[in-house]
Amino acid sequence: MSARIFSPAKTAMQSGKAKTGLWLLEYDPAEKRSIDPLMGYTSSGDMKSQIRLVFESKEEAIAYAEKRGIAYRVQEPKPLKRRIISYSDNFKYERTTPWTH
Repeated sequence: MSARIFSPAKTAMQSGKAKTGLWLLEYDPAEKRSIDPLMGYTSSGDMKSQIRLVFESKEEAIAYAEKRGIAYRVQEPKPLKRRIISYSDNFKYERTTPWTH
């Protein structure tokens, strides 16, 4: 059984960075999920797919996996690509392209 260690990114519904500095350990699925024909629910007989362990740091998560003999892979968080743009830049005198709506 292998696991994935990662730091979750903030969701689109979050404006702040709450719960983004934590590291999670999730087990990889051992069996395929199935769809219930009557209700359409997705289910699985794999009980470890429900486990999400939370750690303060990546090193703690790695130490836990090594102590328990769990094969793991670490996914580093991607850096944020954010441009800082000011509203007043739309009206600068040095602007080379005309401002449009």
